[in-house]
Amino acid sequence: MVSVNNISVSFSGVPLLNSISFVISPKSRIGLTGKNGAGKSTLLKIIAKQASADSGEISMSSDFTVGYLPQQMTYPKGKTVKQEALTAFEEVISIRKNIDLINIKLAERIDYESAEYNSLIEKSAHLHEKFTIHGGNSIEGDTEKILKGLGFLDSDFIRDVAEFSGGWRMRIELAKILLKKPDLLLLDEPTNHLDIESIQWLEDFLKDYYGSIILISHDRAFLDAVTNRTIEIIKSKIYDYKVSFSEFEILRKERIVQQLATYNNQQKMISETEQFIERFRYKATKAVQVQSRIKQLDKVERVEIDETDLSGLTIRFPEAPRSGDVVIDIEEMTKVYDTKTILENIWLTVERGEKIAFVGKNGEGKTTLVRIIKNEIEYRGNVKLGHNVKIGYFAQNQENELDKNKTVFQTLDDIAVGEIRTKLRDILGQFLFSNDDIDKKVEVLSGGERSRLALAKLMLEPYNLLILDEPTNHLDMHSKDILKQALSQFGGTLIVVSHDRNFLQGLCTKIFEFGNKTIKKHSGDIKQFLERKKMDSLKEIEKNKLVQSSENSLKESSQNKEIYEERKKIDKEIRKVKKTIDDVEARVFFLENFIEQCEKKLSSGENITESNFYINFEKSKKELEQKMTDWENLSLEMNLLEEKKQNIN
Repeated sequence: MVSVNNISVSFSGVPLLNSISFVISPKSRIGLTGKNGAGKSTLLKIIAKQASADSGEISMSSDFTVGYLPQQMTYPKGKTVKQEALTAFEEVISIRKNIDLINIKLAERIDYESAEYNSLIEKSAHLHEKFTIHGGNSIEGDTEKILKGLGFLDSDFIRDVAEFSGGWRMRIELAKILLKKPDLLLLDEPTNHLDIESIQWLEDFLKDYYGSIILISHDRAFLDAVTNRTIEIIKSKIYDYKVSFSEFEILRKERIVQQLATYNNQQKMISETEQFIERFRYKATKAVQVQSRIKQLDKVERVEIDETDLSGLTIRFPEAPRSGDVVIDIEEMTKVYDTKTILENIWLTVERGEKIAFVGKNGEGKTTLVRIIKNEIEYRGNVKLGHNVKIGYFAQNQENELDKNKTVFQTLDDIAVGEIRTKLRDILGQFLFSNDDIDKKVEVLSGGERSRLALAKLMLEPYNLLILDEPTNHLDMHSKDILKQALSQFGGTLIVVSHDRNFLQGLCTKIFEFGNKTIKKHSGDIKQFLERKKMDSLKEIEKNKLVQSSENSLKESSQNKEIYEERKKIDKEIRKVKKTIDDVEARVFFLENFIEQCEKKLSSGENITESNFYINFEKSKKELEQKMTDWENLSLEMNLLEEKKQNIN
């Protein structure tokens, strides 16, 4: 268990986090949410001990391990993918090297009865035991399994890390963290560079993960699949909800409505009180009442509305000119890079008004086909655009291709033609660029602002075919919703390359799946497509389960009876300790809530009339301290029992 105690952080005198406190219990699945700049990443860094708080502390046992995946990181070079992933097992590999050295020494000696020889034998046995406990016999298999789950092929294992893009290198870092199996995983936007299949694999992995997880993500579906608790950071404080993200959004709206009602009632009371004070301020007969009302106002704890900034894109694409019935017609198309075939013998037709999603693993040809449609690269075969087709295109790295030396306004003004030039300020306003913002240079804009500016360029003329390659990468959830609504109302043809399931759901009614050099067409939405894919994989899993079950039966029948009885005894002790831990944790939560309520009463200045209030307050603080010590001792006992159980195998 980890306790976050009164963490406070300020930047330039402005509080970012103010006395933040909560407990991360074993098996926690926490989604950390809040608008950009609320302090989410800062809090993760503090828990990971990558940054320091102005005040407060993070409490955890000395042997507790934390794995942290930041949004931005530096990537190592000079190793193959598998070699880099195996650095997660540096301790285990070091043990194996020591074992090998001892074996060499033993092979060279013939003094079998000497104390030195026996000492080497004992040391080797100890190292072998330690090697087994740390999973040394399975590190190769575990590493390949994790890398494949994250989208790497067998052929990628021997490639140099430097050959891969930043997104793929991030996957290697994620693999290293997962392989270390820390007690607490801190993941900051882990799905940013993952395709849909890798995201689903990561979901399943995290669902079964033995430790605790805190993650930051703008992917609703991913949050709902993994988390069952949501902590919102807003106006430097937190709200802790014991629910998934979708349920949190509902409860949050209810909280805002309640706050608003309380705020309005308080404002009415304040207004009436101020009117009374102003009316009778100079009347001697009312002097006592006036002073009483003034003191009353001074004591009022003003209600604040925790509503975040709900401003967002107000996009409406220009009316699409009519195109021919067939928008894209592809026949016998093949694309080869050097000696590698990406797409082979593709036949594909896109008709007017269709809204299509391109999905599949990275590197399977989605962006390649987009570039072929735009006639940017060579290919074999026939690719024809229909009558009067005008393409509007948002590239995956569009925000990085903007001229950094131009201002926001110049970026649009330099390419706008005709009457639309008079509406540039209005267009930029729709994309949240105010009067001051339009004079900013592109080089100072955030990733999200550059994405919005790139999208704004699509408003400068009417298109009837929009091709958007990962348009949501840097957009917050509210902006993604507004973009999705605008695309739903778009009257032309739409092709979206995306790994964001929530964004695609309800937007696209046809799925083109890329894989193995081919493209398969699926009717229906992304949810139906994923359900079908899941069923296919489950069939394979069931086959594997039958084989595994048969193998396990043979193993169990040959087990020694004494080993079985010993395992049964340890399992009973583990269940007993686990129940005690659960009871201690429940008491900890109760005491923390009680102490928090007492502190609120003390800080409010109200008159405390309860008997024994201060005695109970101090007694609870002492009991909490003792319970935290009990929890640490019980956790240590649990770890020892589990290690003992493993050693019986």
